Amino acid sequence: MNILLINGSPHEYGCIYTALQEMAGQFEKRGARAEIFWIGNRPIQGCIDCKSCWGKGKCVFDDDCVNQCIQKIMEADGLVIGSPVYFGGIAGGLKCVLDRVFYDAKRLFAGKAAAGVVSCRRGGAGNVFDQLNKYFTISSMPVVSSQYWNSVHGDAPEEVRADLEGMQTLRLTADNMIWMLQAAQAAKAAGILPFERETRVKTSFYKP
Repeated sequence: MNILLINGSPHEYGCIYTALQEMAGQFEKRGARAEIFWIGNRPIQGCIDCKSCWGKGKCVFDDDCVNQCIQKIMEADGLVIGSPVYFGGIAGGLKCVLDRVFYDAKRLFAGKAAAGVVSCRRGGAGNVFDQLNKYFTISSMPVVSSQYWNSVHGDAPEEVRADLEGMQTLRLTADNMIWMLQAAQAAKAAGILPFERETRVKTSFYKP
């Protein structure tokens, strides 16, 4: 069982890494393989809505981590995405990555368990948590819940580690993801499979 944890912070070993590391340890404790993937801190091209990716599951811009992310998500059983809070929103570089990752490839992620993780000094965590979950819920990805929203507070890794409730919440999220994936495996072994999906219907609201 493979879990991919995406570090969407420009700081490789900052607060988000600390939060994801806590989850990775819990995943490994439950017998899963966990990989923390850092998107880096170099400029990342945003989505330009060119539609070149449609039907390919691959972005036309191939000089950053986006296509690597797509491949890693496809190979994973579960996905965790972590973002710091910048001005009450998702980190800019991560937003560029996720818009391009999910634009066409989201159809390839259906059924993969997913969870968002947020780190903030004080406020804005709820906004970012909501943004992250929107990528999952448009992609037929079951969202893993916990005892509270998946956020930790602190301005430095040692402060995040001192957020005992936040860290416990993340460990429970990891446990719930493993349980969800094990339940899905058991269902498949018993012949209980997802229903066949209808052909996607897209409705525009403009009427000439």
